[in-house]
Amino acid sequence: MSVTSWFLVSSSGTRHRLPREMIFVGRDDCELMLQSRSVDKQHAVINYDQNTDEHMVKDLGSLNGTFVNDLRIPDQTYITLKLSDVIRFRL
Repeated sequence: MSVTSWFLVSSSGTRHRLPREMIFVGRDDCELMLQSRSVDKQHAVINYDQNTDEHMVKDLGSLNGTFVNDLRIPDQTYITLKLSDVIRFRL
């Protein structure tokens, strides 16, 4: 089993360790809360796949979208994250 740790790093440099479980991203009642009007209450989900030791992100149909490396990802579709990917949860 891999012991790799994954982190989300905010634009201000704050690091958030990604747990090996599902987390919701949004404004309210989410494991990762972002205080921006362009982020939906439940905006996206980041999930960990134990079998592949990979994190994946899925947009939950948000108004302003979820972007990986400046490409908007389709709603309700998991995208596997790779080292150094940049995720943006708003325009």
